[in-house]
This record gives sequence, C-alpha cells and structure tokens, in this order.
Amino acid sequence: MSVFSLYDQKESPFGGIYVIFLVNRLQMIYFFLIMPTYLVYPYMVWGILALGIVSHLNLLILSKWFSSDFAKKGYLGFVQLFGQGMVRIFACVGVFLILIKISVIMLGYVEVYHQFIFSSVNPNWLILFVFIVIFYITYQGMENTIRFVVIVFFFTFWAIGLFVPFLFPPIAALHDLYPLIPVEWSRDSWKGLLLIWSALSGPEYLILLATWLKPNNKMKRNLAIGNAVTVFEYLFLFIASLFYYSSNFLSLSKFPVPNMLQYLESPVFERVDILLLTLHWLLVIFVIAIFMLVIFRAKGIIMGKWGKNPTLFGLVLSFIVVMVFIVIMNEWFWKSEQNLLLELQIWLGALTYTVVPFLLYVAVRLKERVNK
Repeated sequence: MSVFSLYDQKESPFGGIYVIFLVNRLQMIYFFLIMPTYLVYPYMVWGILALGIVSHLNLLILSKWFSSDFAKKGYLGFVQLFGQGMVRIFACVGVFLILIKISVIMLGYVEVYHQFIFSSVNPNWLILFVFIVIFYITYQGMENTIRFVVIVFFFTFWAIGLFVPFLFPPIAALHDLYPLIPVEWSRDSWKGLLLIWSALSGPEYLILLATWLKPNNKMKRNLAIGNAVTVFEYLFLFIASLFYYSSNFLSLSKFPVPNMLQYLESPVFERVDILLLTLHWLLVIFVIAIFMLVIFRAKGIIMGKWGKNPTLFGLVLSFIVVMVFIVIMNEWFWKSEQNLLLELQIWLGALTYTVVPFLLYVAVRLKERVNK
C-alpha cells in the first residue's frame, strides 16, 4: 500500500499576505451569490457594516489563540488544552460540520452552473468531474494547497470591478437606497442578519492550519484586513443589486448576482458570465481541497492514528465517501422546496463562528491560570 506525505512542511510558515487571502476567500464563497435576496431592504447596509465590526472583534479574540504557545503545537496544543478524548469528540463534530459546509458549497455552485450554463447535464456528473480536480489539488499536500490561494485570489477578486456599471444603470436613482432606517423589523430581517453572520464565518477553520501559518504580532492586523476586504465586497454587491433591481424586485431573483452577470457585455467574449462562473470554480476547488485535507487528518485523530503516514488508498476512500455523501444530500435535501441543508448551514456557520474563538480564548486563559 503506497505511503505518501500530505502534511509535511518543507518551507517557512506562510506569512501575512496568505492569512489575508485565506480569510477573505474563506468568507467570500457561495453566500454572496444569494445574499441580496435575503437582505432585500436598503437598511440592511447597516447590518453588513455592524456585523462586519462584530466579526472584526471576533477575529481579535481568535488572534489571541494564534499568539498562544498552544497554537504553535497544532494537534498537541489541542490535546494539552482539552485532553485526547475530548479532542477526538471535537474531531467527530468538526468532520460533521465540514461535511455540511462543503455539501452546501458544492451543491450551491453546481446548481448555479446547472441553471446558467449546463442545464442539460446531470448535476451528479458535475460533482464527479469537480471532485477529480479537487483530488489532484489535495494530492499536492497541505503546503501546496495553501499556496494555491494566491492564484485563486488573483483570478477571482478582480471580478468585483465588473459590477461597477450596475451602480449607474439608466433607471437607477438615489431613492433605491431608501429607507436607510427601518420603519418596521420583521422575522426576515433577523434571518438576513443571521445570513450575514454565517457568510462571515470561515476564518475559525484557520485554527486547523495554525502550524502552517507564521505566528507573529501581525496576525491580528492580517485577520482584520481580510475581514475588511470581505465586508467591502458584500457591501458593494448588495448596493449594486439594490440599484439594479430595487428592493421591490430583489426578492424575486433566486441568484441575483449571477443574473446580473448575464447582462454584462464585452466585444471580446459574449458570455462574460460563463467566464466568471468558470473562474469561480477555482475558489470552490481550493476551499474543498483544504477541507478534504482537514477531514483526512481528523479521520486519523478519531481512529487514534495521528502522526502515522497517510496512504493513497485511504485518501481515495475518503474522497469516495465524501462524494457519495454529497450526492445523497443532493438527492434527499438540496432539491426540496424548502432547502433544509442551506438552512442548517446558515445556523451552523453562525454557531461555529461565534463559539470557536470564544471557547479557545476561555480554554487558553484557564490553562494559563492553572499553570501559574
């Protein structure tokens, strides 16, 4: 049975620019395609800004973990904090959470791709094709996969500039941004805030990559910059959607951002939306590759085999199991009229982003107090 290395670290830990890219790209995935439909009302601009600030404070708490000695030790740091048995339980819970997250990411993008480009292709074939590419990226190991975020960022971030014309359509008017103060507050408004908070989640999973990231006093700043870029992108896309649709019609579009892309014109490439949606698959492949490496590592912890070299057979088997899980989620839950899987991920994303930094902060403080 062939043995290979996925988690070796040949070079120095990744510095600040990698942290910024990782935070931003982990936050800017899938939810930005549907967020305007959930927010609808112009006063939700304040919701994005307010939760962006709260997210910044949350990342400040998370940075305390990265500055601790436990973060530098990786798995052994977690064992020192919580004990081996509890770490195994956390690994089980984490695998479940990641499976739900990558299911929503994969099925969300497959649905968009199926609706806008390959409407006659069975979505399960798209899942298979994408998983083959993800396997190739994963096979390169954690270090090379993290390095891949640079390509992903520069191939996808620039697309935000293409939405500038939507701020100035002929029918746009300043009153499309009114009311900026809510005259009433409904259950949908709370749901919109929950979606924003869940959309900002993702950086909490960086604790699983801590040994590959350079621990220095700039971590706090880098986390904040990545978060600020994300908040800017969410604000920009939401305001562009308001100008383009107005709040009266925004809720009628299931995918407002891809629908706007269909109206982009170029003398060089007629279907700009096909180009952009295809490039965005790089982000999907990168994020799921990172999570597959985490799942494969977590499997070793759960089975008490942490530290042993992984095998190619084990990696292939993990991919098959996860792919079958996603296909089942597609057939049983994603196609339902009330998308239960998406609702579950919105709640779970908000929960993990709230609990994980706070839990680590409290655990580190208690441990340091006991050791004094």
